Parts: sequence; C-alpha cells; structure tokens
Amino acid sequence: MSGVEIAFGSIALMLVLIYGGLHVAIALILTSFLGVWILRDNFDLAANMLVVAFKDSITDQLFGVVPLFVLMGLVVSISGMGRDTFDVAQQAFRRIRGGLGVATVAANAVFAAITGISIASAAVFTKVAVPEMRRHGYTRPFSVGVVAGSSVLGMLIPPSLLFILYGILTEQSVGSLFIAGVLPGLLLAATYAAGIIAMAYLLPGFVGGTTRHDDPPAPRMGWPEIAAKLLPIAALVALVMGGIYGGIFTPTEAGGAGAAGAIVVALIKRRLGWREFWQVLVQTGHTTASICFLIIGASLYSRMLAFTGMPGWLGQSVLNAGFSANGVVISMIVVMVLLGTILDSSSILLLVLPIAVPILNGLGVDLIWLGVIAILSVEIGLLTPPFGIAVYVIKATLGPEGDITLGQIFAGAAPFALMMLLVLGLVFFFPAIATALL
Repeated sequence: MSGVEIAFGSIALMLVLIYGGLHVAIALILTSFLGVWILRDNFDLAANMLVVAFKDSITDQLFGVVPLFVLMGLVVSISGMGRDTFDVAQQAFRRIRGGLGVATVAANAVFAAITGISIASAAVFTKVAVPEMRRHGYTRPFSVGVVAGSSVLGMLIPPSLLFILYGILTEQSVGSLFIAGVLPGLLLAATYAAGIIAMAYLLPGFVGGTTRHDDPPAPRMGWPEIAAKLLPIAALVALVMGGIYGGIFTPTEAGGAGAAGAIVVALIKRRLGWREFWQVLVQTGHTTASICFLIIGASLYSRMLAFTGMPGWLGQSVLNAGFSANGVVISMIVVMVLLGTILDSSSILLLVLPIAVPILNGLGVDLIWLGVIAILSVEIGLLTPPFGIAVYVIKATLGPEGDITLGQIFAGAAPFALMMLLVLGLVFFFPAIATALL
C-alpha cells in the first residue's frame, strides 16, 4: 500500500471508531500508531513516535494557557457575575420588544469576555435567563433558543478555548486570534439582537413576551448598584484583554492574571469557599486533562499524515484541479458544519485542520482569518441536531422536571444557527471584519 492509501484508510478507520463510540483522542492515537506501523513496518518506530508525541505536545509554555483560562471561567461561573450582568442588561432593554431576549444576548456577550467556555455560558444562563423569560410570557422554544444561540459567543469573543486550541494546532499567535475574534463576536451579538427584535415584530407567536398581570414590576436599579455589578466584570475584561492587547501579558500570563482576579472577585463576593474552590480545581483538572489528551492525539495524527505524504499529495491535487483558495475554504466550511451534527467542536478541529491547513497555507490563505472562519463553522454544530452539545447542556441544566423538550430547544436554536451562517458569510466575503484590529 502507498502512503496516501494508508492515510485515507486510517481516516476511514478513525471515523468508524468514532461513530462506534470510541473517544476521539483514543481513535486518533490508535489509528496514527497503526498507520505508522503499517507504513514503516516497524513497531518500535511507531512506539517511539508515540512517546515523542506525548512529550513534545504539552511541554511548551503555551499549553499553560489551557488550565488557567479554564480555571478563570469556572470561578467566574460560580461568582454570580452572570446573574449581575443579566440584571443590568434586563433593566437596559426592558422597554424593547423582545427585550429579555436582547438582554440575554448582551449579558452572554459580556460573560463570554471573561469565561471563554460556551458550555459554562449555556449552564449559567439556563438557570438565570430561562425562568425570567418564562415568567414574562416568552415561549418555551424562544426562551431556551436565545440561551443556546447566545452561549456560542463564549467561543468567539475572546478569551476562547477554541481559539487557544486552533492556535496550538496551527502554530499561530493565540493573542492575534483573540484580537481577531473581537469584531466578529460583536457582529454576531448585534445580529442576534437585531434578529430577536425582528422576530418579536414579525413572529410574535414564536417569541411571546406578554408579562402576566400578577407579576410585580422589576425593581429599578440606581447607578451605584449598576456600577457595583459591572465593575468586577469590567475590571476582569480590562485585565485580561487589555493586558494582551497592550503587550503587557502573553496569553499564558493573561490567563494567570485573569484566574487570580476572578478568585479575588469571588472571595470579595463571598461566593468561593474551600469546598467550592476544591470542586473548581477538580473540574479544571478534568477539563485540562481532556483537552491535553486531545492535543496529544492530534499531534500524533498530524505526524502520521506527514509520514504518509498525504497533505503534500492532496495539496498538489487541489492545485492541479484548479481549485481556488476560496473554493478550498468553502469545502472546509461545509465539512465542518456537517461534522458539527455528530461531533463536538474540539474534535472537528482536530480532525479537519491537520488536512486542510497545509493546503490552505500553501495557497497563501491568512491563517488568522481562517481561524475565525473555522470557529464560526464548528460553533454552528453546537446548535444543530442530532448532537448539538449546547442543547444537551441546556436540557441537563433544566433537569428532569423541566417542561421543555429537546425538540423545542433545537427548534428555538434554529433561527440563531441561521444567523450564525449569515455572519459566517459576512466574515468570508469581508475578511477585514476579522483582521481590522490586527
């Protein structure tokens, strides 16, 4: 068998193993090991490559950014900042039709700037926003759809764990990726807000939103209370993003400063005791181990593909076929969106990037702009059936006693998936949206 045949055979085997229920990292490592063994007919060489990949993949200082931003996001999620942000946004947009939906998007956009974890945003605002919207007469699908749609802002507005993973896999600057995500993230939030207001006027039966007469009016907050709620959030955003953008911190150092700042805020708000801190540390360890294991598998997978010569062959085939760079990017988007219906975001990046990036790099594509395109593409999968991890997180957070079905959550999230496709198209046709701040 030729190297290219072995490469395609390993990809087919890996997809079968993943669809069969095997963990993505295990599938990557197993198929890569078998691929090198068959290609070189040398068990010891395959085993040594496995050891080297494990060593080289996570010894770089850059990998320290993963646990630090995970820790910051988890501490923020238990500190009550999500509730505070929603309270302020609720008052700001209370007179707008569909105002609670807009408030949820605005609060999630701010929350995304200090967490970087979509799942955390989905869990927090399911508890905070959904009961409030239901109390004000919004429909079940719309209430959960807004939370599902706006939760993906956590992976686009920096800091973002997916941008960190993309930067590691493609050897691009994480700081540049963070900056590139700012304008597309704000554009997506603005598109959501405009879409909600439009649906409130054009599809009132889908949105709902008539307050019950027996509900007491929400108390008005004074400026001192608003400032007290927003000051910790603004301070954390300024610390992390201001430090990176101003050249004071590297992304890893910014993660450490942000985690320390989040802990201080949680202690001041008396939301972080020893028990909660231990639970956060354990969850941080679990999340970090899972991410690092995936990175190790991706590193081994990339090395196996390089051994087979498949990226070079595929790149030459693309050039000979006359495909343009835009045609290859569109093909990548289609594959990522389709994979998003059955796989999680990290797994899609790990599977697609080692094949697509060498080709696109050879075609002169800006890999920072490509990172924004890739994140938008895979995040659409968070809202689409049958996998839609954000939808399942919302359902799990609602609990078994919740009166909202998975079908209703997917139905509510569908308009927001379409709005994401619109923003993806804008970033594709107008790359300056991603690169203007660089």
